[in-house]
Amino acid sequence: MTSAIDETAILGARAKLGSNVRIGPYAIVEDEVELGSDCFVEAHAIVKNGTVLGEGCRVGHFAVVGGEPQYLAFDPATSSGVKVGKGTRIGEGVTIHRSIREKEVTCVGENVFLMGYSHVAHDCFVGDQVVVANGALLGGHVELGKYCFVGGGAAFHQFVRVGEGAMVGGMAEVSADVPPFVTVARRNLACGLNLVGLRRREFSQEVIGDIKECYRAVYFHEGNPQSRAVQTLASGELPSTSEGREFLEFFLSGERGFVRNRKKQFPEDDS
Repeated sequence: MTSAIDETAILGARAKLGSNVRIGPYAIVEDEVELGSDCFVEAHAIVKNGTVLGEGCRVGHFAVVGGEPQYLAFDPATSSGVKVGKGTRIGEGVTIHRSIREKEVTCVGENVFLMGYSHVAHDCFVGDQVVVANGALLGGHVELGKYCFVGGGAAFHQFVRVGEGAMVGGMAEVSADVPPFVTVARRNLACGLNLVGLRRREFSQEVIGDIKECYRAVYFHEGNPQSRAVQTLASGELPSTSEGREFLEFFLSGERGFVRNRKKQFPEDDS
């Protein structure tokens, strides 16, 4: 099936388009862009040089993909870009900035949903099947593991890591690393496991139970979370599953520290 390009759209002469691509009124697709088959760039959206969109991506009205990073020392001559996996939906007004590094990319995975007016800064990595709700802000170099859910208006400090399957509540302020499968709210407060997410992904009771035990070992005892994770791994008693190991080994790296257990900071709050 041939592509459908509105007569008012601006399409770079060197842009590479797959089959059945649609580009709406007044949209701009620059020269050094690749659009996979079945992509849809809606009216007034802008896809800038260095951007590669996988098959079936959708770019909403007034979104800008591949814009220059908000980094004062950035050289506009840097050859960098944005790579977006297949099936990803980029909502209206979303901004995704290209990498600050030569020949590198800001990466958004497959089947991701970036809702309206969310922001993905330079050099972020957003894993597959992630949902980022309206107005959420990712600082530079933030990593979101696969199957994460980010609530509306949440904000992430640069270089923060968020593990697989974590859930970050709306309006949360995140300046510390979030372990896999954990729910976070307010400012860096771990509120237990994302049990709804685990069950939706049909994790077995054995796996969920093991992750619970690992969580308790790290967060229900005195001491630094990283030290507790190291001690738990060294004991050989935990984990019993690969998912539990993923949880514990997350604490072995990172430079931002880790979210703290809610019960220790707000013991009187049972909400």
